[in-house]
Amino acid sequence: MAETKLEADWLHREDLAMLVDALGAEDMRWVGGSVRDTLLGIEVADIDAATMHEPQEVIRRLKEAGIRSVPTGLDHGTITALMPGGPVEITTLRKDVSTDGRRATVAFASNWRDDAARRDFTINALYAHPVTGLVTDYFGGLEDLAARRVRFIGNAHERIREDHLRILRYFRFQARFGSQLDEIAEQACSELAETLKGLSRERVAKELLLLLGLPDPHSTVARMRKLGVMQVVMPESGAHELDVLERLIAREKAERVKPDGLRRLAAMVPTVPPVAETIASRLRLSRAQRERLVSVSKRMADDAENARALAYRKGMEIAVDRVLLVGGSIEKLRGWEVPTFPLKGGEIVQRGVSAGPEVARILQGIQNIWVAEGFPDRVRVLSLLDEELERREQAS
Repeated sequence: MAETKLEADWLHREDLAMLVDALGAEDMRWVGGSVRDTLLGIEVADIDAATMHEPQEVIRRLKEAGIRSVPTGLDHGTITALMPGGPVEITTLRKDVSTDGRRATVAFASNWRDDAARRDFTINALYAHPVTGLVTDYFGGLEDLAARRVRFIGNAHERIREDHLRILRYFRFQARFGSQLDEIAEQACSELAETLKGLSRERVAKELLLLLGLPDPHSTVARMRKLGVMQVVMPESGAHELDVLERLIAREKAERVKPDGLRRLAAMVPTVPPVAETIASRLRLSRAQRERLVSVSKRMADDAENARALAYRKGMEIAVDRVLLVGGSIEKLRGWEVPTFPLKGGEIVQRGVSAGPEVARILQGIQNIWVAEGFPDRVRVLSLLDEELERREQAS
Protein backbone atom coordinates (compact mmCIF):
# COMPACT_ATOMS: atom_id res chain seq x y z
CA MET A 1 0.00 0.00 0.00
CA ALA A 2 1.71 3.16 -1.23
CA GLU A 3 1.68 6.40 0.74
CA THR A 4 2.63 9.97 -0.03
CA LYS A 5 1.78 13.31 1.52
CA LEU A 6 -0.75 15.80 0.23
CA GLU A 7 0.27 19.45 0.37
CA ALA A 8 -2.02 22.30 -0.68
CA ASP A 9 -3.29 25.66 0.59
CA TRP A 10 -6.88 24.43 0.72
CA LEU A 11 -5.93 21.86 3.38
CA HIS A 12 -5.28 24.73 5.80
CA ARG A 13 -8.61 26.51 5.40
CA GLU A 14 -10.12 27.49 8.76
CA ASP A 15 -13.59 26.35 7.81
CA LEU A 16 -12.30 22.90 6.83
CA ALA A 17 -10.53 22.65 10.19
CA MET A 18 -13.94 23.21 11.81
CA LEU A 19 -15.35 20.38 9.72
CA VAL A 20 -12.52 18.04 10.70
CA ASP A 21 -13.06 18.86 14.38
CA ALA A 22 -16.78 18.12 14.02
CA LEU A 23 -16.33 14.74 12.35
CA GLY A 24 -13.06 13.67 13.97
CA ALA A 25 -9.79 13.40 12.08
CA GLU A 26 -9.63 9.62 12.39
CA ASP A 27 -13.19 9.17 11.17
CA MET A 28 -12.91 11.09 7.89
CA ARG A 29 -10.66 11.42 4.85
CA TRP A 30 -10.46 13.78 1.89
CA VAL A 31 -11.15 11.66 -1.16
CA GLY A 32 -11.54 11.61 -4.93
CA GLY A 33 -11.01 14.56 -7.22
CA SER A 34 -9.62 16.97 -4.64
CA VAL A 35 -6.84 14.51 -3.76
CA ARG A 36 -6.19 13.50 -7.36
CA ASP A 37 -6.07 17.07 -8.69
CA THR A 38 -3.86 18.30 -5.84
CA LEU A 39 -1.34 15.57 -6.60
CA LEU A 40 -1.41 16.59 -10.26
CA GLY A 41 -0.95 20.27 -9.41
CA ILE A 42 -4.37 21.14 -10.81
CA GLU A 43 -6.62 23.71 -9.15
CA VAL A 44 -9.19 21.96 -6.97
CA ALA A 45 -12.80 22.80 -7.80
CA ASP A 46 -14.75 20.55 -5.44
CA ILE A 47 -13.85 18.98 -2.13
CA ASP A 48 -15.30 15.64 -1.08
CA ALA A 49 -14.92 13.77 2.16
CA ALA A 50 -15.59 10.17 3.18
CA THR A 51 -16.52 9.34 6.75
CA MET A 52 -17.12 6.41 9.06
CA HIS A 53 -20.20 8.14 10.48
CA GLU A 54 -23.64 7.33 9.12
CA PRO A 55 -25.65 10.23 7.64
CA GLN A 56 -27.80 11.05 10.68
CA GLU A 57 -24.69 11.14 12.87
CA VAL A 58 -23.01 13.45 10.35
CA ILE A 59 -26.01 15.78 10.47
CA ARG A 60 -26.01 15.74 14.27
CA ARG A 61 -22.29 16.50 14.53
CA LEU A 62 -22.46 19.31 12.00
CA LYS A 63 -25.42 20.87 13.79
CA GLU A 64 -23.58 20.76 17.12
CA ALA A 65 -20.62 22.48 15.48
CA GLY A 66 -22.86 25.19 14.03
CA ILE A 67 -22.33 24.02 10.45
CA ARG A 68 -25.32 24.13 8.12
CA SER A 69 -25.94 21.03 6.04
CA VAL A 70 -28.23 19.79 3.29
CA PRO A 71 -29.16 16.08 2.79
CA THR A 72 -28.33 16.14 -0.93
CA GLY A 73 -28.15 12.35 -1.32
CA LEU A 74 -29.40 10.83 1.89
CA ASP A 75 -30.29 7.48 0.27
CA HIS A 76 -26.68 7.11 -0.80
CA GLY A 77 -25.24 8.52 2.40
CA THR A 78 -24.30 11.99 1.14
CA ILE A 79 -24.62 15.18 3.17
CA THR A 80 -23.41 18.54 1.89
CA ALA A 81 -21.82 20.83 4.47
CA LEU A 82 -22.31 24.48 3.58
CA MET A 83 -18.92 25.94 4.44
CA PRO A 84 -17.81 29.59 4.03
CA GLY A 85 -15.13 28.54 1.55
CA GLY A 86 -17.53 26.42 -0.50
CA PRO A 87 -19.69 23.31 -0.07
CA VAL A 88 -18.15 19.98 0.93
CA GLU A 89 -19.86 16.69 0.09
CA ILE A 90 -19.54 14.20 2.93
CA THR A 91 -20.39 10.59 2.12
CA THR A 92 -20.56 7.67 4.50
CA LEU A 93 -18.32 4.73 3.59
CA ARG A 94 -20.23 2.44 1.25
CA LYS A 95 -20.10 -0.90 -0.48
CA ASP A 96 -22.25 -2.12 -3.37
CA VAL A 97 -24.86 -4.74 -2.59
CA SER A 98 -26.37 -5.06 -6.05
CA THR A 99 -26.31 -3.18 -9.34
CA ASP A 100 -28.15 -3.33 -12.64
CA GLY A 101 -25.86 -1.12 -14.69
CA ARG A 102 -28.02 1.95 -14.16
CA ARG A 103 -28.27 2.29 -10.39
CA ALA A 104 -26.72 0.59 -7.40
CA THR A 105 -28.09 -0.60 -4.07
CA VAL A 106 -25.49 0.27 -1.46
CA ALA A 107 -24.89 -0.53 2.17
CA PHE A 108 -22.78 1.42 4.59
CA ALA A 109 -19.29 0.02 5.11
CA SER A 110 -16.98 0.07 8.09
CA ASN A 111 -13.56 0.28 6.45
CA TRP A 112 -11.85 2.48 3.90
CA ARG A 113 -10.83 -0.33 1.56
CA ASP A 114 -14.44 -1.47 1.01
CA ASP A 115 -15.33 2.11 0.08
CA ALA A 116 -12.36 2.35 -2.26
CA ALA A 117 -13.25 -0.95 -3.95
CA ARG A 118 -16.63 0.35 -5.14
CA ARG A 119 -15.16 3.39 -6.89
CA ASP A 120 -14.52 3.46 -10.64
CA PHE A 121 -10.86 4.26 -11.29
CA THR A 122 -7.72 3.83 -9.24
CA ILE A 123 -6.89 7.54 -9.49
CA ASN A 124 -10.25 8.36 -7.88
CA ALA A 125 -9.72 6.02 -4.93
CA LEU A 126 -7.05 8.00 -3.09
CA TYR A 127 -7.74 9.00 0.51
CA ALA A 128 -5.90 11.78 2.39
CA HIS A 129 -5.77 12.10 6.16
CA PRO A 130 -7.19 15.56 7.05
CA VAL A 131 -4.43 16.38 9.53
CA THR A 132 -1.27 14.59 8.40
CA GLY A 133 -2.02 14.78 4.68
CA LEU A 134 -0.86 11.19 4.24
CA VAL A 135 -2.44 9.58 1.18
CA THR A 136 -3.65 6.00 1.33
CA ASP A 137 -3.74 4.12 -1.95
CA TYR A 138 -5.31 0.65 -2.05
CA PHE A 139 -5.24 -0.10 -5.79
CA GLY A 140 -2.16 1.49 -7.34
CA GLY A 141 -3.71 4.87 -8.04
CA LEU A 142 -0.52 6.80 -7.30
CA GLU A 143 1.43 4.75 -9.82
CA ASP A 144 -1.32 5.22 -12.41
CA LEU A 145 -1.39 8.95 -11.70
CA ALA A 146 2.36 9.19 -12.25
CA ALA A 147 2.00 7.26 -15.53
CA ARG A 148 -1.05 9.36 -16.53
CA ARG A 149 -3.01 6.16 -16.94
CA VAL A 150 -6.74 5.71 -16.28
CA ARG A 151 -7.40 2.19 -15.02
CA PHE A 152 -10.50 0.55 -13.61
CA ILE A 153 -10.33 -0.83 -10.08
CA GLY A 154 -10.29 -4.61 -10.27
CA ASN A 155 -12.06 -6.22 -13.22
CA ALA A 156 -12.95 -3.62 -15.85
CA HIS A 157 -15.93 -5.59 -17.15
CA GLU A 158 -17.38 -5.90 -13.66
CA ARG A 159 -16.93 -2.17 -12.93
CA ILE A 160 -18.74 -1.30 -16.16
CA ARG A 161 -21.56 -3.78 -15.51
CA GLU A 162 -22.10 -2.04 -12.16
CA ASP A 163 -22.67 1.28 -13.94
CA HIS A 164 -22.66 1.44 -17.73
CA LEU A 165 -21.96 5.19 -17.63
CA ARG A 166 -18.43 4.32 -16.56
CA ILE A 167 -17.67 3.71 -20.23
CA LEU A 168 -18.13 7.40 -21.00
CA ARG A 169 -16.50 8.40 -17.73
CA TYR A 170 -13.45 6.35 -18.69
CA PHE A 171 -13.02 8.25 -21.94
CA ARG A 172 -13.61 11.62 -20.24
CA PHE A 173 -11.00 10.91 -17.60
CA GLN A 174 -8.63 9.50 -20.20
CA ALA A 175 -9.02 12.67 -22.29
CA ARG A 176 -8.39 14.83 -19.23
CA PHE A 177 -5.65 12.95 -17.41
CA GLY A 178 -4.40 10.13 -19.57
CA SER A 179 -1.44 9.79 -21.86
CA GLN A 180 -0.81 6.07 -21.53
CA LEU A 181 -3.73 3.95 -22.76
CA ASP A 182 -4.97 1.00 -20.77
CA GLU A 183 -5.72 -1.79 -23.24
CA ILE A 184 -7.82 -3.77 -20.77
CA ALA A 185 -10.05 -0.78 -20.08
CA GLU A 186 -10.40 0.07 -23.78
CA GLN A 187 -11.31 -3.51 -24.67
CA ALA A 188 -13.93 -3.69 -21.93
CA CYS A 189 -15.46 -0.39 -23.04
CA SER A 190 -15.61 -1.64 -26.62
CA GLU A 191 -17.13 -5.00 -25.74
CA LEU A 192 -19.78 -3.49 -23.46
CA ALA A 193 -20.56 -0.39 -25.54
CA GLU A 194 -24.08 -1.59 -26.35
CA THR A 195 -24.97 -1.41 -22.64
CA LEU A 196 -25.00 2.38 -22.95
CA LYS A 197 -28.40 2.05 -24.63
CA GLY A 198 -29.92 1.15 -21.26
CA LEU A 199 -28.93 4.41 -19.60
CA SER A 200 -31.09 7.49 -19.24
CA ARG A 201 -30.39 9.89 -22.08
CA GLU A 202 -29.86 12.75 -19.63
CA ARG A 203 -26.92 10.94 -18.00
CA VAL A 204 -25.39 10.16 -21.39
CA ALA A 205 -25.79 13.76 -22.57
CA LYS A 206 -24.25 15.20 -19.41
CA GLU A 207 -21.20 12.95 -19.64
CA LEU A 208 -20.80 13.51 -23.38
CA LEU A 209 -20.91 17.30 -22.99
CA LEU A 210 -18.36 17.16 -20.18
CA LEU A 211 -16.04 15.13 -22.39
CA LEU A 212 -16.47 17.44 -25.38
CA GLY A 213 -15.89 20.50 -23.19
CA LEU A 214 -12.33 19.42 -22.36
CA PRO A 215 -9.43 21.31 -24.02
CA ASP A 216 -8.83 18.80 -26.85
CA PRO A 217 -11.02 15.68 -26.89
CA HIS A 218 -10.62 14.93 -30.60
CA SER A 219 -8.21 12.01 -30.34
CA THR A 220 -10.33 10.46 -27.59
CA VAL A 221 -13.54 10.84 -29.61
CA ALA A 222 -11.77 9.33 -32.63
CA ARG A 223 -10.75 6.35 -30.51
CA MET A 224 -14.32 6.00 -29.21
CA ARG A 225 -15.47 5.76 -32.79
CA LYS A 226 -12.76 3.22 -33.63
CA LEU A 227 -13.84 1.11 -30.65
CA GLY A 228 -17.53 1.31 -31.60
CA VAL A 229 -18.57 3.38 -28.58
CA MET A 230 -19.48 6.61 -30.36
CA GLN A 231 -21.70 4.74 -32.81
CA VAL A 232 -23.92 3.71 -29.91
CA VAL A 233 -24.15 7.23 -28.49
CA MET A 234 -24.31 9.17 -31.78
CA PRO A 235 -24.77 6.89 -34.76
CA GLU A 236 -25.32 9.91 -37.03
CA SER A 237 -21.77 11.13 -36.48
CA GLY A 238 -19.28 9.77 -38.99
CA ALA A 239 -15.75 10.39 -40.21
CA HIS A 240 -16.71 13.72 -41.79
CA GLU A 241 -18.14 15.05 -38.52
CA LEU A 242 -14.98 13.92 -36.72
CA ASP A 243 -12.96 16.04 -39.14
CA VAL A 244 -15.25 19.00 -38.48
CA LEU A 245 -14.64 18.58 -34.76
CA GLU A 246 -10.88 18.57 -35.27
CA ARG A 247 -11.02 21.73 -37.39
CA LEU A 248 -13.30 23.44 -34.87
CA ILE A 249 -10.92 22.74 -31.98
CA ALA A 250 -8.02 24.15 -34.03
CA ARG A 251 -10.09 27.23 -34.88
CA GLU A 252 -11.06 27.77 -31.24
CA LYS A 253 -7.39 27.68 -30.26
CA ALA A 254 -6.43 30.11 -33.02
CA GLU A 255 -9.21 32.50 -31.99
CA ARG A 256 -8.52 32.03 -28.25
CA VAL A 257 -12.10 30.92 -27.65
CA LYS A 258 -12.98 28.88 -24.58
CA PRO A 259 -14.03 25.27 -25.31
CA ASP A 260 -17.76 24.66 -25.27
CA GLY A 261 -19.27 21.18 -25.07
CA LEU A 262 -22.44 22.01 -26.99
CA ARG A 263 -20.52 23.76 -29.78
CA ARG A 264 -18.33 20.65 -30.10
CA LEU A 265 -21.48 18.51 -30.11
CA ALA A 266 -22.79 20.66 -32.98
CA ALA A 267 -19.61 19.86 -34.89
CA MET A 268 -20.49 16.18 -34.61
CA VAL A 269 -24.01 16.71 -35.92
CA PRO A 270 -24.64 16.58 -39.69
CA THR A 271 -25.76 19.92 -41.14
CA VAL A 272 -29.31 18.63 -41.55
CA PRO A 273 -31.76 20.34 -39.16
CA PRO A 274 -34.14 17.36 -38.79
CA VAL A 275 -31.17 15.18 -37.79
CA ALA A 276 -30.11 17.79 -35.25
CA GLU A 277 -33.67 17.77 -33.88
CA THR A 278 -33.55 13.99 -33.56
CA ILE A 279 -30.22 14.03 -31.71
CA ALA A 280 -31.35 16.82 -29.37
CA SER A 281 -34.54 14.90 -28.59
CA ARG A 282 -32.72 11.63 -28.02
CA LEU A 283 -30.22 13.28 -25.65
CA ARG A 284 -33.04 15.06 -23.82
CA LEU A 285 -31.35 18.43 -24.26
CA SER A 286 -33.00 21.49 -22.76
CA ARG A 287 -35.11 23.68 -25.01
CA ALA A 288 -32.34 26.31 -25.22
CA GLN A 289 -29.73 23.67 -26.07
CA ARG A 290 -32.01 22.13 -28.68
CA GLU A 291 -32.64 25.48 -30.38
CA ARG A 292 -28.94 26.26 -30.40
CA LEU A 293 -28.00 22.85 -31.84
CA VAL A 294 -30.59 23.09 -34.61
CA SER A 295 -29.68 26.68 -35.48
CA VAL A 296 -25.99 25.80 -35.73
CA SER A 297 -26.86 22.88 -38.01
CA LYS A 298 -28.22 25.50 -40.47
CA ARG A 299 -24.84 27.22 -40.79
CA MET A 300 -23.88 28.65 -44.19
CA ALA A 301 -20.53 29.21 -45.88
CA ASP A 302 -20.97 33.00 -45.76
CA ASP A 303 -21.72 33.14 -42.01
CA ALA A 304 -18.27 34.57 -41.28
CA GLU A 305 -18.81 37.42 -43.74
CA ASN A 306 -22.15 38.23 -42.12
CA ALA A 307 -21.10 37.64 -38.53
CA ARG A 308 -22.74 40.74 -37.04
CA ALA A 309 -25.97 40.29 -38.95
CA LEU A 310 -26.03 36.69 -37.73
CA ALA A 311 -25.43 37.80 -34.13
CA TYR A 312 -28.28 40.31 -34.42
CA ARG A 313 -30.74 37.76 -35.74
CA LYS A 314 -29.65 34.62 -33.87
CA GLY A 315 -27.76 35.89 -30.83
CA MET A 316 -24.05 36.22 -30.11
CA GLU A 317 -23.58 32.65 -28.89
CA ILE A 318 -24.98 31.05 -32.03
CA ALA A 319 -23.10 33.52 -34.23
CA VAL A 320 -19.79 32.56 -32.60
CA ASP A 321 -20.64 28.87 -33.00
CA ARG A 322 -21.48 29.16 -36.68
CA VAL A 323 -18.57 31.41 -37.61
CA LEU A 324 -16.06 29.09 -35.94
CA LEU A 325 -17.62 26.01 -37.49
CA VAL A 326 -17.28 27.42 -41.00
CA GLY A 327 -13.65 28.24 -40.27
CA GLY A 328 -14.06 32.00 -39.94
CA SER A 329 -12.75 34.61 -37.55
CA ILE A 330 -14.87 36.12 -34.79
CA GLU A 331 -12.82 39.34 -34.76
CA LYS A 332 -15.86 41.35 -35.90
CA LEU A 333 -17.76 40.13 -32.86
CA ARG A 334 -15.14 40.85 -30.21
CA GLY A 335 -16.30 43.67 -27.95
CA TRP A 336 -19.28 44.35 -30.19
CA GLU A 337 -22.68 44.68 -28.57
CA VAL A 338 -25.76 43.65 -30.50
CA PRO A 339 -27.65 46.93 -31.16
CA THR A 340 -31.35 47.60 -30.75
CA PHE A 341 -33.28 48.54 -33.88
CA PRO A 342 -33.95 52.29 -33.46
CA LEU A 343 -37.50 52.34 -34.82
CA LYS A 344 -40.84 51.30 -33.34
CA GLY A 345 -44.08 50.42 -35.03
CA GLY A 346 -45.86 53.23 -33.18
CA GLU A 347 -43.68 55.79 -34.98
CA ILE A 348 -44.90 54.44 -38.32
CA VAL A 349 -48.53 54.67 -37.16
CA GLN A 350 -47.91 58.29 -36.15
CA ARG A 351 -46.84 58.93 -39.74
CA GLY A 352 -50.29 57.96 -40.99
CA VAL A 353 -50.06 54.21 -41.59
CA SER A 354 -52.93 52.20 -40.10
CA ALA A 355 -51.88 49.75 -37.41
CA GLY A 356 -51.67 46.17 -38.70
CA PRO A 357 -49.76 44.02 -41.21
CA GLU A 358 -48.65 47.02 -43.28
CA VAL A 359 -46.78 48.50 -40.32
CA ALA A 360 -45.05 45.16 -39.71
CA ARG A 361 -44.09 44.92 -43.38
CA ILE A 362 -42.57 48.41 -43.42
CA LEU A 363 -40.77 47.82 -40.14
CA GLN A 364 -39.31 44.53 -41.38
CA GLY A 365 -38.22 46.02 -44.69
CA ILE A 366 -36.38 48.92 -43.08
CA GLN A 367 -34.82 46.61 -40.52
CA ASN A 368 -33.48 44.37 -43.30
CA ILE A 369 -31.82 47.35 -44.98
CA TRP A 370 -30.46 48.58 -41.61
CA VAL A 371 -28.85 45.20 -40.98
CA ALA A 372 -27.48 44.95 -44.52
CA GLU A 373 -25.92 48.43 -44.20
CA GLY A 374 -24.14 47.50 -41.00
CA PHE A 375 -26.49 48.99 -38.42
CA PRO A 376 -26.35 52.75 -39.22
CA ASP A 377 -27.63 55.35 -36.73
CA ARG A 378 -31.22 56.48 -36.18
CA VAL A 379 -30.84 59.39 -38.60
CA ARG A 380 -30.32 56.90 -41.45
CA VAL A 381 -33.23 54.75 -40.25
CA LEU A 382 -35.60 57.73 -40.24
CA SER A 383 -34.36 58.58 -43.73
CA LEU A 384 -35.20 55.05 -44.85
CA LEU A 385 -38.67 55.45 -43.31
CA ASP A 386 -39.17 58.71 -45.24
CA GLU A 387 -38.17 57.00 -48.48
CA GLU A 388 -40.51 54.07 -47.84
CA LEU A 389 -43.49 56.28 -47.00
CA GLU A 390 -42.82 58.42 -50.08
CA ARG A 391 -42.82 55.30 -52.28
CA ARG A 392 -46.01 54.15 -50.61
CA GLU A 393 -47.67 57.50 -51.28
CA GLN A 394 -46.59 57.56 -54.91
CA ALA A 395 -47.86 54.01 -55.40
CA SER A 396 -51.29 54.99 -54.06
